[in-house]
Amino acid sequence: MNDLALLLTPEGRALLHEVRDTEPARELAVATRLRRDHPAELVSAALGQARLRQRAVAKFGPEDAGRMFFTPNGVEQSTRASVAAYRAGRLKELGVACVADLCCGIGGDAIALARAGIRVLAVDRDPLTAAVARANAEALGLAGLIEVREADVTEVDTAGYDGVFVDPARRGGRGGGRATGGRVFDPEAYSPPLSWAVATALKAPRAALKIAPGIPHEVVPAAAEAEWISDGGDVKEAVLWFGTGAPGAVRATLLPGPRTLLGRGLPDPAVRPVGRYLYEPDGAVIRAHLVAEVAEEVGGGLLDPTIAYVTTDEARPTPYATGYEITDRLPFNVKKLKALLREREVGTLTVKKRGSAVEPEELRRKVRPRGPNAATVFLTRVAGAPTMLIGRPLG
Repeated sequence: MNDLALLLTPEGRALLHEVRDTEPARELAVATRLRRDHPAELVSAALGQARLRQRAVAKFGPEDAGRMFFTPNGVEQSTRASVAAYRAGRLKELGVACVADLCCGIGGDAIALARAGIRVLAVDRDPLTAAVARANAEALGLAGLIEVREADVTEVDTAGYDGVFVDPARRGGRGGGRATGGRVFDPEAYSPPLSWAVATALKAPRAALKIAPGIPHEVVPAAAEAEWISDGGDVKEAVLWFGTGAPGAVRATLLPGPRTLLGRGLPDPAVRPVGRYLYEPDGAVIRAHLVAEVAEEVGGGLLDPTIAYVTTDEARPTPYATGYEITDRLPFNVKKLKALLREREVGTLTVKKRGSAVEPEELRRKVRPRGPNAATVFLTRVAGAPTMLIGRPLG
């Protein structure tokens, strides 16, 4: 709290600007120089905040990250801005004008909601986290739309809001603040528990609960629409939506875009022989159990009943999977792979695996690819046998 207070002073803000581009290797020299004219505590706080801002660029972009304030947990646990903006847009489309953001953290989601034109009550029980969220609302000119309250979310009355957003902590601890420690996989060990979040959501006209993407489908409430979201091919989160008019629906959304694949309750795809093309569904599609929808879209089947690789005889582009043309199929054999890569002069080798215990880096070390060409090798199973499929991305 003291560090934040120091950084919010005119001297602190000026020092933050001065050290914003400090490289880690230069920190000691910069700190030594600055301590001649500034308190040591302020210099340490400014350099620490500069490091956090540099880390936050990946999630918030350089403009916002350069103005916001962060805690170490806040940088790690906050939602990527593109994902938060997408979610806020959905709430806006659902008619939400004011929302209670429970477990708001450093305010990343509150910022996205406010930028969508939604009034926000942002709640977190941790004093420093709430103070940082308030500072961020002010820094980005959104204080008129965001009220930050330091409180236990389980004691907040949300009756006056037409939307509720809950982002429970998933790293140990309890009670509506940002937790530390290892990740939590049991939804009832979230802080607050998923059952509390669902009960709160059911009381609101509209609600969204951010949860870990690995949540078992069987614990998704029947009243919820479940959505898995990826950004740039990386699965970021799952969201349970309430009040959308589509209870039980399942969707996978890919950013940028957005592109959304809706579940149609299709049966598992049939297993078929390896075709000329292979499709690797996006991670959000796999998490949402919508591989069958992709297989139907491209007219393909599975290589193996337990592996999410789809194979076809014809190339059919889809935004929900990355396509490859398969040039070779070999039983798993490192020596044969090494010889083939040498013959093809492959120096850039991408290794993907499903259903294989072989580590990609270990395989690269063994085959030592060299040459001007590129290839992708899939380590997988075909008809139960360890298999290598070599190919190239569809252009």
